[in-house]
Amino acid sequence: MLRKLKRLLLFSLLAFLLLTIIPVALLRFVNPPVWGWQLHRQLFPPASYPAQISHRWVPLTNISQQMQLAVIAAEDQKFPQHAGFDLDAIQQAMEAHQDGKRLRGASTLSQQTAKNLFLWPSRSFIRKGVEAWLTGWMELLLDKSRILELYLNIVEFGPGIYGVEAAARANFHHSANSLASYQAARMAAVLPNPYRFSVNRPSAYTLKRSRWIQQQMKQLGTGLLKTL
Repeated sequence: MLRKLKRLLLFSLLAFLLLTIIPVALLRFVNPPVWGWQLHRQLFPPASYPAQISHRWVPLTNISQQMQLAVIAAEDQKFPQHAGFDLDAIQQAMEAHQDGKRLRGASTLSQQTAKNLFLWPSRSFIRKGVEAWLTGWMELLLDKSRILELYLNIVEFGPGIYGVEAAARANFHHSANSLASYQAARMAAVLPNPYRFSVNRPSAYTLKRSRWIQQQMKQLGTGLLKTL
């Protein structure tokens, strides 16, 4: 009986490894036709979710450097250096929470990509654990430029608008390759909540955050992208 139990546990562990590692490894060569966050939205659509979604996959070379820099400036300025996790940001978030402040996110672009690809909206420790596991494998099996390409092509910029190409065309009527600095900054500014904030109808907060992102972009410089 003990031997059978050991075999079952070993088989379960092997199955888990294969079911998580193989899909990540395939991302080196395959652009995902669908992903977890998109499926969740379609199964449990918010009130403003459209009947027809918008999405066009484009390679990173067809996305303006300003857009690439904008999401790094807005979401994860240590993206080129870290191994998937910003330990300083995690520690600061935990210390703020212990001081009675609301627990804020400390997710890197790698973690957000893993979450969007494979997982669902939730704040459970189980989901965060699986996210961390997948993030580690993504950092090991994919390079930074591929992770950034995946993120920019699957993130939701508005209700049912996935990826920078669809968002650029919907909001500025041209391709992602032609996005100017201020346009890229405004798109990046809505990413915390694309259902609350709008690219083409920006609130005062969105415009203020856009200006801050542009300042950060200037400080970081497009030379940062050569390190990916």
